[in-house]
Amino acid sequence: MIRTLLARAGLIAAAACVVTLSTAAPAAAHGADAPDGTDYRTRATGVAPARPGLAVRVVEAGARLELSNRTGRAVEVIGYSGEPYLRVGPDGVFENSRSPATYLNRTIAGDTALPAEADPAAPPTWRRIADGTTVRWHDQRALWQESAPPAEVRAAPNREHRVRDWAVPLRDGADPVMINGTLDWVPPPDAYTWWAVTIVGLLAVGALGLLAAAAPAGARALSALGALLVAGGVVAVVYPVGRELDAGAQGLGPVALGLLSGQIWSLLTGVGAIAAGWYALARRPAADFAVALAGACLALFAGAANAAVFARSIAPVPWSPEIARVMVALVLITGTGATAAGVLRLHAAAKTPTPTPTRT
Repeated sequence: MIRTLLARAGLIAAAACVVTLSTAAPAAAHGADAPDGTDYRTRATGVAPARPGLAVRVVEAGARLELSNRTGRAVEVIGYSGEPYLRVGPDGVFENSRSPATYLNRTIAGDTALPAEADPAAPPTWRRIADGTTVRWHDQRALWQESAPPAEVRAAPNREHRVRDWAVPLRDGADPVMINGTLDWVPPPDAYTWWAVTIVGLLAVGALGLLAAAAPAGARALSALGALLVAGGVVAVVYPVGRELDAGAQGLGPVALGLLSGQIWSLLTGVGAIAAGWYALARRPAADFAVALAGACLALFAGAANAAVFARSIAPVPWSPEIARVMVALVLITGTGATAAGVLRLHAAAKTPTPTPTRT
């Protein structure tokens, strides 16, 4: 019996490591390189002159611009050398394979090598890339591409700074149109404070493992642990939904598709934590092992994977960055705390002597 319980405790770490190694590919969220957080706030202030049916917004924490065209006419996005880059209209979305922007904008860093066919002076060669009347793209004019912040930021890093006003030219038929926007530096939060609060919280949750192993308070402590894990699982499901909404997904279908393609592990670990929490609330056999394993996966895939918001001022969700940090802290607290509590409970059970049958 003791060996079995100790083996379960060892399997917790092993199972978590196996899952981690088998899914070690980068998190492909939305545009595959969407940031987990940034200190640069990109805003689109509008289209000038205004065009009814033509709308623009910033998605993915400023990583992409989104242009929706419901004018009934084709509108072109102009590239960095004045060449046609994108075309969006009633017949779908097209990119010009001769435009250097087609290749430079494939990554947020703009480091894609240009092929020989990229020539801004050549007549456009249009290639259909999507249906619909909406297009999203990285645009270096709306981003800060340097590794070091601007000089004014380095001089006063604790103040907010306007880095620049930016503009992206469009063409509506023969008429020039402009997307206007701003790029600001926002001072990041104190990451140490958030980590300190998180560590104190997970230690408190982990201490429930000691109570959950002791009678008569053990049943109540185990139920409290299960309820906390359910709450952490719910938050872990809501957070990636927010990331999909911030990436421009609208409606149940696009959100679900984005979750399954780019946020699958955060989603699955959140659902798994909810299931393990209910398992503990029902006081089922081996609930301690289920809680510990679900907690480890929750902390890894839904907590640590999004912990960049502790050190970044802009979060990739449609609510305030403060709420985003609280959500990630809750996931880390419940996940890591549940793991510690489960292991402590397993350890206490392993030390409990097995009753010796009496002889008659």
